[in-house]
Amino acid sequence: MALIGMMGSGKSTVGYRLACSEGLRFVDLDAAIEERRGCSIPEIFEDEGEDRFRDLEQETLSECLASAELTVISCGGGIVLRAENRARLQDRAWVCWLRAAVETLSRRVGGDGNRPLLGPDPVADLTAISAARSGFYADTAHEIVDVDGLQVEQIADRIRRRRPRPAPV
Repeated sequence: MALIGMMGSGKSTVGYRLACSEGLRFVDLDAAIEERRGCSIPEIFEDEGEDRFRDLEQETLSECLASAELTVISCGGGIVLRAENRARLQDRAWVCWLRAAVETLSRRVGGDGNRPLLGPDPVADLTAISAARSGFYADTAHEIVDVDGLQVEQIADRIRRRRPRPAPV
């Protein structure tokens, strides 16, 4: 299972909750990249650029999707920017888009200094990013869960009810 959506939509928190409750492995792609590189995402953006970060993101996603272990993957918000990532996600995972309004996203991440794509006007930045990515999220997702006004467990419950169950081995 892979969770996609904008920064602040709850992918990491909900993904972790789902993995724990179902006894699955959890991978937060951004955290995995930071651990592998020994530095933060903003540092990677600053030192190596966004293109290099997207390369690292793609490599890490490929490794996760190649694993035979059932995994909940929290994808970075920009994972859908590359067509290859969208195709791999659709082919190798059940993908759920956690969709949130810009107001919700801004409330959650607007003052977060660890968001390299957000400048002094986070609402404008989030609006532009959301507009640019929404079509990619929609094309990639097998399911959409609107998260505005919901608590983590409510979101997790909606995902549990909607996702297909793996066949017994």
